[in-house]
Amino acid sequence: MVDLFNDGGIFMWPLLFMFFFGIAVALERFWTLSKAHINSKEFIAELQEALKQRGPEGAAEICSNTPGPVASVLHAGLLRLDRGIEHVEKAIEESGAVEMAFLEKGLVWLSTVANVAPLVGFLGTVAGMIQAFNDIAKAGDVDPSIVAGGISVALITTASGLVVAIPIQTLYNYFLSKIDKIIIDLQESSNQFIDDLIQLGYGENRED
Repeated sequence: MVDLFNDGGIFMWPLLFMFFFGIAVALERFWTLSKAHINSKEFIAELQEALKQRGPEGAAEICSNTPGPVASVLHAGLLRLDRGIEHVEKAIEESGAVEMAFLEKGLVWLSTVANVAPLVGFLGTVAGMIQAFNDIAKAGDVDPSIVAGGISVALITTASGLVVAIPIQTLYNYFLSKIDKIIIDLQESSNQFIDDLIQLGYGENRED
């Protein structure tokens, strides 16, 4: 493996850096998104019971003690409850936008690595072919042993670019699917929460 890396030439170093950088970002996103996911149905049911038994203060306490964007967004809505349901909806919308940005943080770097790594590999391929043709020009003869070094560089860097890009792109798609699920849970929970507030008599809009 070390010999292949050395044979790949200088372009193997940026590919190696991109691979470890992508893995580091992926590990951070995996940890963050794992903490962000909760059972939203159980949480909403608990929130409904708290609203009935202890009012908005009890519901806000549950939100404060529950990790994840769903609890954070609904907590933001509860803080505006005294100003009316329209302010609750606006607070949920604004907090939801912030949470979505947080969930998607770092994904642009994964996308960049997945797109740039094959290009770096291709650049190494071009460099290897240039080296092969220079060796032919210097030797004045097309001998397989002469061009083998340049072609080896070309093939190794091409393969390495794909080896970096494929797993990073797969992780990027996986995180997108998890974020989509969290966003759907967030929307459904917010709608249910607003309906519960209205049914429990918190739907009156008040003057600021």
